[in-house]
Amino acid sequence: MSNVNYNYAFIFYDIGEKRVQKVFKICKRYFKHHQKSVFRGHITPANLIELKNELNKIIDKEEDFITVIKLKSKADFSEDVLGSDHKKTESLII
Repeated sequence: MSNVNYNYAFIFYDIGEKRVQKVFKICKRYFKHHQKSVFRGHITPANLIELKNELNKIIDKEEDFITVIKLKSKADFSEDVLGSDHKKTESLII
């Protein structure tokens, strides 16, 4: 494991119906809701650890799937938006 401090992240999930609202609420406390089951935003390394600990208490590891894509900063990636952004939120990474 490297000692890189990640300060920006994307989180994607596919969660069972019984737990999806709990996962949504946890993610909403840490990130901006991007679209459906996608969140993204700035996060401290300590908050990222806290987020993952909270999610691990809720999910069923046999049924649910969560992935966290970590970046050093928002400036470390580029994105292209296709189509209309009806919600006027941050754009989607393609």
